[in-house]
Order: sequence, then structure tokens, then C-alpha cells
Amino acid sequence: MHFTIPLASLALLTPMVNALGSAVVFNKCDFPVYLWSVGSSISDTKTLVASEGGYSELYRSDDTTGGIALKMTLEEDGLTTGKPQTIFSYALNDDENEIFYDLSDVFGDPFTGHTLSITPSEDSCKGICWNGGISASYDADVTLTLCADSC
Repeated sequence: MHFTIPLASLALLTPMVNALGSAVVFNKCDFPVYLWSVGSSISDTKTLVASEGGYSELYRSDDTTGGIALKMTLEEDGLTTGKPQTIFSYALNDDENEIFYDLSDVFGDPFTGHTLSITPSEDSCKGICWNGGISASYDADVTLTLCADSC
């Protein structure tokens, strides 16, 4: 069965499609990275080839989890075997037409010694930069200061 959509109808849909941005990951490392898009379900493994691989998905909501996590490991089965993961998460706030995003690690820091950077396409948005990883020794305190005077 074949459907056609009149051009006028397609034109009405275009603004809705363009209203959302994308979560994008570029692999500039000299090794492959394995990525899964995780909400209430888990995507197939995406392999980001060394120095040229990338992944992009239009922002989407997940009613069950509230957000989406792009989980990355350095091992092909890293998600299911508990290997160190870096997680680029986002959640949509439809009431304010905003997106919230963050970086985190679990089970270790797979990118120790490498810089990770989130750079929004709009100047009004804040970027995130991890220079060399985020690990600390067990005897170090790690303090979150809310409403700090400076960074």
C-alpha cells in the first residue's frame, strides 16, 4: 500500500520536525566507542569508529524514565557486563521548551586521560568540559556546592 501526503500537509509538519534539536556524539578518539541509547528500552549497539564515527538522534521523551541516556563504553559488550560507562543524558521540559543535559560516569571512567566536551549550538546554553577525566582517590572528598560564587 502506498500513501501520499499533499505538499500543503507536509509543509504544516515541517515546523514541528525542526522544533527539536539533536543529541550528537562525535568520536575523535583513536579507538572505537560503543554507544547505546537507553530509555525504557535499549537500542542496538552503535559502533563509533575511531576518529570518524558519529551518532545523532532527535531529542525524544520517554514517559517511563523521564529522559534518555546515551551510554558509552570502550568494550563492545560493556553495557551488559558492567564495564566503565560515560553517560550523556538529556530530558525534555515541554512546558518551557527546554532540554536539560549532563555527563556522568558509572563503574569507572572509560575516558581517563581524554577530554570530553559538550558544546551546545546556541551561545545562551552552557557547555560541559571534562579535562582528563573525573576520577579521584577514595580518600578525597568530592563536594557539590549549590549556588557557588565561582567555578
